[in-house]
Amino acid sequence: MRATVAELAADRYQGRRVGTAGGQAAGIWLADRLRELGPDVRLEPFDVKDVRELYRTPELRWTDGQGTHHCEHRRDFVEHLASADLPEPRAARLTRSTATDLHGRWVLAPADEWVQTAQRAELEGAVGVVMARGADGDGWMPKMIAGPPRRSVPVIAVRTDLHQQLGDAVESGEVTVTGSMPLRAVSARAANVHARLPIGEGGARVLLTAHYDGVGDDPECRLPAAADNASGVAAVLEAAFVVKECLTAPVDLAVSFLDAEEAGAWGSAHHATSLPIGTQVINLDGAAQLYQAAAVEAGGPAHALLAVLDQAGRRTGVPLRAGAMASDNRRYAAAGHAAIGVGMGMPGYQTPAETPDRVESDTLAAAARLLVASVWLVAHETR
Repeated sequence: MRATVAELAADRYQGRRVGTAGGQAAGIWLADRLRELGPDVRLEPFDVKDVRELYRTPELRWTDGQGTHHCEHRRDFVEHLASADLPEPRAARLTRSTATDLHGRWVLAPADEWVQTAQRAELEGAVGVVMARGADGDGWMPKMIAGPPRRSVPVIAVRTDLHQQLGDAVESGEVTVTGSMPLRAVSARAANVHARLPIGEGGARVLLTAHYDGVGDDPECRLPAAADNASGVAAVLEAAFVVKECLTAPVDLAVSFLDAEEAGAWGSAHHATSLPIGTQVINLDGAAQLYQAAAVEAGGPAHALLAVLDQAGRRTGVPLRAGAMASDNRRYAAAGHAAIGVGMGMPGYQTPAETPDRVESDTLAAAARLLVASVWLVAHETR
């Protein structure tokens, strides 16, 4: 499993963003791995629209009476996904959103009023909007590639303390902001990877899923996507090998590695409507760092499957707790399938710090054991 994580987090996969050469290569590599279990493996292509793409590294600096302060992308500021494209840096005076005239200015927006500020900025011809956003415990500002509709003005998110600093500077004197936001929306060709691995004749239909795509590298920065979700893919792949090798009770087992989860869970949305009625789905999103318990979310007619997972947790010693799992499981549940999402931690989530060394071997093993036990219990309960 550690080797799988390291492989998918390698440079050649470029952060595995949907539609990129690296993302496509990751899907092909996983299909080859699944063919070691049996011949019934296929790639299912589909199209995805409105994926946000940074095509150059954004710039941000500001000048006050103390001099010019240069900001670092993803440490001090990040793209807001509602931002309009601003290819080249533009300098203008910074003003608060309460100013009487926003024309030709960068506007400092309160965190809870950025939408209203952006609307007014659009109407009055402002240069752009600067809003506040928090950072993670390591000081990184995570990357995302799917979000709200794009506006007609640039929107830049700065670290909360920097936002406060800019506000204080505006109160003390004139502040000039220079910023760019080379952010565009692109269409992409995605591909799910499916394998059917039936054991014996008949048996319950069980589908194990994990998304293999990441948010992709920045133009000048690696985002390995080891936890989200190379770790989940590694555990699902290992569980499939163990079940195929060891289980004797009949089960109609399938594995799907899904694309475009980070772009809006489009891989599972595309797949869910084609599943046979009665399929039971377990989706693993994150198996990198088990804290007190794995988070579990059930949807659709999942009462029986949830009972199975609970028993599997007790038998394997993996603690479970109810928790939100906003991942592919929700698309399957919305289509009427019994679907459970499981998550076991994502250190460095969607930042350059999401590296393979932060994925814990014990957590990978716990996730794989939980999946194996769940399939085993489903198979034996329906004999």
